[in-house]
Amino acid sequence: MSTFEGFPSPPPESGGSPAVAIIVTMIILVVIGFVSICCARKMKKAMVSELRAAVAPPMPSNVIQVWEVDAPTMEKFFLELAQQKPVRFTAQQLCAFTNNYSVTLGSGGFGRVYRGQFTNGVKIAVKVLNRGPNRSIEEQFMAEVGTIGRTHHINLVRLYGFCYDHFMSALVYEFMENGSLDKHLFSENQELKWEKLHEIAIGTAKGIAYLHEECQQRIIHYDIKPGNVLLDENFSPKVADFGLAKLCNRDDTHVTVTGYRGTPGYLAPEFMLKNFPITYKCDVYSFGILLFEIVGRRKNTKIGGNSDSLDWFPKQVWEEYEKGELMQLTEACGIEEKDRAKAERMAMVALWCAQDSPEARPPMSIVVKMLEGGVDIMPPPKPFHYLFSVGTDVLKPPTSSGSGSGYTSEGTTSYWCKETTPIMAKYEISVATL
Repeated sequence: MSTFEGFPSPPPESGGSPAVAIIVTMIILVVIGFVSICCARKMKKAMVSELRAAVAPPMPSNVIQVWEVDAPTMEKFFLELAQQKPVRFTAQQLCAFTNNYSVTLGSGGFGRVYRGQFTNGVKIAVKVLNRGPNRSIEEQFMAEVGTIGRTHHINLVRLYGFCYDHFMSALVYEFMENGSLDKHLFSENQELKWEKLHEIAIGTAKGIAYLHEECQQRIIHYDIKPGNVLLDENFSPKVADFGLAKLCNRDDTHVTVTGYRGTPGYLAPEFMLKNFPITYKCDVYSFGILLFEIVGRRKNTKIGGNSDSLDWFPKQVWEEYEKGELMQLTEACGIEEKDRAKAERMAMVALWCAQDSPEARPPMSIVVKMLEGGVDIMPPPKPFHYLFSVGTDVLKPPTSSGSGSGYTSEGTTSYWCKETTPIMAKYEISVATL
C-alpha cells in the first residue's frame, strides 16, 4: 500500500450514513407539512373574512353582538318576561315588602290595604282580605285573580301578584299615588280642573270598553263607581276592584247572577227585578251614573232638610235637557265657559248610558267616541221610567222609528250617534255663515 507524504488519509467509510440521511429528510418533510398547514389555515381564514365582508354589510361600531350579551342580562330578561303574569308571593315576602304592614292606605268590609315596596323600589299596594266562615272572600279572591290577572291595559290597575295559604289571602297591586276619584270629585277644594275630569272619564270608558269588547272572554265588572277608579301620579285613571267581576263568553246574551252585586245608587234597574237577564250593559248604566257625578262634581243623591225631599241629580239633568237648558245647568255647576260644550256632551252621554233598557244603552266603544267628540250624539229618550213603574215592561227597548237602524253601531250612523265627516262639517259651517 502506497501513501503520499504530506496528505492525510481519508476517513474510513461508515455504515450509519444512510440512516442519518433518512432522519434528516423526514424532519424536513414534517417542517414543510407544518408550514403548509399553517399557511392553508391562514388562507382559509382570510377567504372567510373576505366572503363575510362581501355578503354582509358592515356592522355599526355601537351594536352589541349576540354573543357579547352576558348571562345576567338574559336572566334579567327572562325574569321580566315571567313577571308580566301575576306572581305567587309568600306571607314572609309580603311582610317584608310592607315593613310589617306599617302603613295603612284604607280599609273596608273586604279587609285592609297596606302600602309597600318591592326590593327594586317599585311601590305597591297590598290588599289583605278578611277571612270568614263563608266563601265570599274566596270568591272575591278568585274573581280578582281570574279577571284582572289576565288583562293588561293602560286604564286597568295592574295586579303584580297574590298570596294564598292557610292563614292569608292577599293581592298585590301597583300603587296609585292619588288614590280614588271620589276623594277628588267630592272634596270641597276641587283641585282637579274640569278638563282633567273629562280626560279621566274618557280613560275610564276605554278601560271598561277593553273589558267588554277586547278581552278573549268578556269581563263584567259589576261595581263601576268613583271609588273604584284610581288615579296615578299623573291623574290618569285605572279601573280597579274586580272582586265582583265575572268572566263570560262573548256569545252569551246574558249571565246568571246570584245574590246582590254592586253599590246602591250605581246599580242598573234590571238588578231590582227577579229573574231578569243581566248583561254587560249593567256596567254601562253604572258608568252613566258616574258621568252625572263628574258633570255635577257632587254625589247624585242629596237628602234635604225635610226627609221627604230627595235631590237626585240625574233626574235634574234630564229635566234641564228636556227644556233645552243643559248649557245653563253646566254653568250652574261651576264649569267654565271653555269647558261647557264638553260638559253638555258628557251629560247627553250619561243620559244614553242610564237608559232603562239594557239594549238601548250604547256599548262602551261607542261611549268613548261620543265623549271624545268624534260623532254627533243623537237625542236620547227619556230615562228613569223604572222609578215610577213596576215590572219588566219599563226595561223593554223602545221601538226605533225613522231610519230603522235599530241598535247597531256599524257604518257612519247608529242608534246613539252619527259620525260627522269633514265634508259635512264644512257644509254646516257654510250654511251657518250665510
